[in-house]
Amino acid sequence: MTHFGSHEATCLFSPPQSTSAFHHHHHHPSLSLSLSLSLSLFRMAPSAETEYGDNVEVPDNKSRVTVVGSGNWGSVAAKLIASNTLKLSSFHDEVRMWVFEEVLPSGEKLSEVINQTNENVKYLPGIKLGRNVVAVPDLEHAVRDANMLVFVTPHQFMEGICSRLVKKIREDAEAISLIKGMEVKMEGPCMISTLITEQLGINCCVLMGANIANEIAVEKFSEATVGYRENKEIAEKWVRLFSTPYFMVSACQDVEGVELCGTLKNVVAIAAGFVDGLEMGNNTKARQLFLDTTMLSTFNFCLAFDCLYDVLGCNNENGFKRNEGLFQAPFFIVGGRNRKCADAFARNGGKRSFDELEAEMLQGQKLQGVSTAKEVYEVLRHRGWLELFPLFTTVHEICIGRLPPTAIVEYSQS
Repeated sequence: MTHFGSHEATCLFSPPQSTSAFHHHHHHPSLSLSLSLSLSLFRMAPSAETEYGDNVEVPDNKSRVTVVGSGNWGSVAAKLIASNTLKLSSFHDEVRMWVFEEVLPSGEKLSEVINQTNENVKYLPGIKLGRNVVAVPDLEHAVRDANMLVFVTPHQFMEGICSRLVKKIREDAEAISLIKGMEVKMEGPCMISTLITEQLGINCCVLMGANIANEIAVEKFSEATVGYRENKEIAEKWVRLFSTPYFMVSACQDVEGVELCGTLKNVVAIAAGFVDGLEMGNNTKARQLFLDTTMLSTFNFCLAFDCLYDVLGCNNENGFKRNEGLFQAPFFIVGGRNRKCADAFARNGGKRSFDELEAEMLQGQKLQGVSTAKEVYEVLRHRGWLELFPLFTTVHEICIGRLPPTAIVEYSQS
């Protein structure tokens, strides 16, 4: 496998071949001065080990990217980023991707197969990631020396991941979350970007869009938004890192707003899947039902956004008026794992659990919409708002078996 950066590091400073050679010349002032000047002139970041175990010095002035996550969306993100680090002189070519190690049916380790084939054969088969993507199964090693961290794992695992990274990352690191979901705690909801900032002490932007990872992987046109707080320069750096001719990225000064839309979209996708699974899609009544549900879900989506935004204590003066495209999410949920599994759930009359369907249909990927529906429900229940949001209330109660899938029809007609 090609490793990047070692040649330029060797050109800058080649250490003596052995410690004995160094001690043999140590008493010469000129050599000591030369070594000191070399180290002063070429300030080097901490050394990073390649997969072969040798140390490679990393120049300070280039950003190093690590993708924390290697599922379907994580692999697509790595592909996007890797195509750009090769072109942008301010980034190291190599993109590390942390892989939760798994043993494939062949007996091979997933990380080794990714590095051998340049393909995530389990979560993104048939797509080449880019030769500069390196799969790393050790989390601490994957983030070592990286100053740009891309988090893209199932949201329920993030608290554990962050706890493992405390004091293991660079102090000047910047993060971006591609994760849809939230943590619900006693004191209220906590968005994933906030969790990252609080646990790791670093700034965290978000990237969200009403997209399907597999479509981006085959380079169908898609759009996404980077949400940032104050540092527009960092936001623009993330935009450059993700943008391609087929993946259009813009920036918006509103982290919570962008993140909430990505989160609520997954719940609406579950509702859309329930409607499809009722097998009424080929007649006029079903079409009207779907349109009614879409209109009501859009109203719920916007109202829930406003209320949750208020719960999070956010000020929307600068944000979503310039980012209304994400409010179109309910109209574009025509695929993806949430809708697919909800469709199957409804077709089986709710008799097969989502856990069973997830295991059967997603090949190890995690279903986000069901857990997010529960989290949104808990926030609404705590605030006494369940009756204000019949869509989100109904979706959760169908998911847990309290209501049958046909309740989504009754909801839309009430």
